[in-house]
Amino acid sequence: MNISDYKKIISERMGDYRFNHSVNVAKEAKKLAKHYGGDEEKAEIAGILHDITKEMPKEQQLQIIIDSGIILDNVQLHAPKLWHGMSGSIVVRDELGIDDEDILNAIRYHTTGRAGMSLLEKIIFTADFTSEERTYSGVATMRKKSKKSLEEAMLYGYQFTFKDLSKRQLAIHPDEVACYNEIVLQISQTKGKNK
Repeated sequence: MNISDYKKIISERMGDYRFNHSVNVAKEAKKLAKHYGGDEEKAEIAGILHDITKEMPKEQQLQIIIDSGIILDNVQLHAPKLWHGMSGSIVVRDELGIDDEDILNAIRYHTTGRAGMSLLEKIIFTADFTSEERTYSGVATMRKKSKKSLEEAMLYGYQFTFKDLSKRQLAIHPDEVACYNEIVLQISQTKGKNK
């Protein structure tokens, strides 16, 4: 299958807005991969498929996760917005036959991130924040940072996310905190070496 096949598949599973977002994430992911020396084809595939189950009923997403053997932690159990990454990676593997672990992980962790992310995972995480149709306050800064450093862009994205979640008194997943801390420590160590 190629990118056109994947576009056709997702167009049947989501509305126009989500389809347009997925196309834009794929475009942005391909650009970021080129900029950072990543695999452009894998970035485009992960980008187009990252929200494949986003508009699927929550009960169906949960059933896919349970059937696959993934055990949700307490935060995940109470945060259905996180389910589409997990269910999406399973659907992409089982229904589309994609067995590339890097693509599957990029889809699975595109919302939370995690410690030890690959270049592709960071690209999809960032492209999801910076795709063309995004208009949130701060998106221009996020886009600018994404051209300079994926890690700096991700930190900015996390600051935005943590502020929003804490304002709404929603739990922050440990994977998000672990990734944030890992990046902060890497950046501070790098700055320390440059002194």
